[in-house]
Amino acid sequence: MSSPSMNRRDALKLFGFGTLAAAGLAACAPSGSSPTGGDKQSKDFGFTSWSLNEATSKAQIQQIVTNWESSNQSKITTTAIPFNEYLQQLTLKLNGGQVTGAVQLDIAWLAAIAQTGKLVDLTSVASRGGYTEAGLKSGQYTGVQFGLPWTTGAIGLIGNRALLEKAGARQQPTTIAAFEDALRALKELPGVTPYAASTKVAQMQDLFPWMKTFGCPVIKDSGTVSIGDDASIDAVTWYKKLYDAKLIAPDVGRADARALFGRGTVGFYDDAIVGKAATLATAQDKDALAAAMAPFSRPVLKAGDTPQALLWGHVLVVTQGPGSDAATRFALHTSSDQGTVTDYFAKLGLPPTTKAGLADPKVTSDAFTSAWTAKITSTATPGPFWSYAKNAQIIDAVAQQVQAVLVGQATPKDAMQKAGDQVRTLIKG
Repeated sequence: MSSPSMNRRDALKLFGFGTLAAAGLAACAPSGSSPTGGDKQSKDFGFTSWSLNEATSKAQIQQIVTNWESSNQSKITTTAIPFNEYLQQLTLKLNGGQVTGAVQLDIAWLAAIAQTGKLVDLTSVASRGGYTEAGLKSGQYTGVQFGLPWTTGAIGLIGNRALLEKAGARQQPTTIAAFEDALRALKELPGVTPYAASTKVAQMQDLFPWMKTFGCPVIKDSGTVSIGDDASIDAVTWYKKLYDAKLIAPDVGRADARALFGRGTVGFYDDAIVGKAATLATAQDKDALAAAMAPFSRPVLKAGDTPQALLWGHVLVVTQGPGSDAATRFALHTSSDQGTVTDYFAKLGLPPTTKAGLADPKVTSDAFTSAWTAKITSTATPGPFWSYAKNAQIIDAVAQQVQAVLVGQATPKDAMQKAGDQVRTLIKG
């Protein structure tokens, strides 16, 4: 993957930090404080997280916070932001100096936030965590360890084996042709959505692994954008075919798919491994659904191809400012303490990022996690545009064009060529 074309000054402009303002902050920083002001050695700090906003994870994350406060005689000021609003709100709060301490980040957002110049370099701290190499790489930007890996996995297909057996599709579909056959069989079941694919713009990045499945690299190592090539057009044409045949449904996002799957009315949907706990939390028949849920390798175009999956995970970063030292210790503890990470896995099903954590019996004895690692995470690759500060805008540009195809406002060829042009402009801008 190529290096981002945006330098730090451009990034500061993007996020609203003027050169003079940045210089002023550095000049005004008191002796012994961080470059952005405040006592970095304070025991008190902030913690910004989307998991604190979600019912399935709020209690567990709050317990980690409470335990730290009790053990360290400190006060953590928490800020909970909904996931779909998180990056935008976090950026605004960083711009306004309203974010301090530890911050939960999706690994897809690390480049954009790192380019603000407001994060602490955690390289020396990371060496003490016992993290896996894959975990460490998920928290790196331009060779610097800005994030400590909290959980690492991938986004892939989850299927309902009970529905598949009921539909007569007992074999795992390993090719696109077999997958289509399974979807058509599922469609014969009353009230079933065969594939709750993401058709809302907010989660349309799920299409990138399908583009790669059809042979489109999306962006080459040289930095050349390949969206608009024949393979990308073939992928979107196929997606439109599923849409028109009602094998996928309109206006479906991740939360919608989880809710439908929880009712036992979906054959397949895309999710991260966290989807199991999130879906079972609201399922009508938890035991039956838990037994039926299974991770599936993404079908390939032809036998022998590598199944595609999108790398997924969370990292903890620390902002320069008040309490940054304590926040760093908190991030290290939260992501690497053996008792904390194994309990986190037991409660939420999120794999640890340390070697010791992954070797713990609580993790190795979990069949779903083991299957997920083997079938999905093992071949996962990073998002194609994660290293660009405008990753979110790039994904949105492609998503808007795919949406136009689905609703009949554009042909796959015109839409993908337009999307490719827009992505090139965003990368250069």
